[in-house]
Amino acid sequence: MRYTVSIEIALPRERVVDLLADPAHLPSWLRGLVAHEPLSGGHGQVGTESRVVLRSGGRTTECTETVTRREPTDLRGVPRDRVVHFEREIVAEGMWNAARERLTEPGPGVTLWVSENEFRFGGVGMRLTAPLLRGVFRRQSRQHMEDFKAFAEQGTDVRDVTG
Repeated sequence: MRYTVSIEIALPRERVVDLLADPAHLPSWLRGLVAHEPLSGGHGQVGTESRVVLRSGGRTTECTETVTRREPTDLRGVPRDRVVHFEREIVAEGMWNAARERLTEPGPGVTLWVSENEFRFGGVGMRLTAPLLRGVFRRQSRQHMEDFKAFAEQGTDVRDVTG
């Protein structure tokens, strides 16, 4: 299963990248985050593996996230015409996900965030129901992006909104 979602954020790309790359901000916009703990490497660096725990609808999911691409490596002073890439693989029981994030600056003070997602599922049952869940996965990805936008632009913290 594959899908793409995107959102415009009314901030310069450099500021958006700073906020996305800082692990201290994850709980403020990543709805349902219980833990994001590096197991090896430094947060956001290629090859880093992290334990990620998310809670949604009374269900807790634990997975391993591996950063597969961060380009450029130094995110300071990236030329406006250059695309910033963040990519990762997420593995949980019966599921594999590749998330490919691209950030561009289509105009002054505006960032376009495009997120391409690919999912593969283990087990016959999940593979059969996955197409029916496509909308659920897409909506969840979109919700994370909207939560980040609200955090970045207005300082809205999902923990205050969701309790």
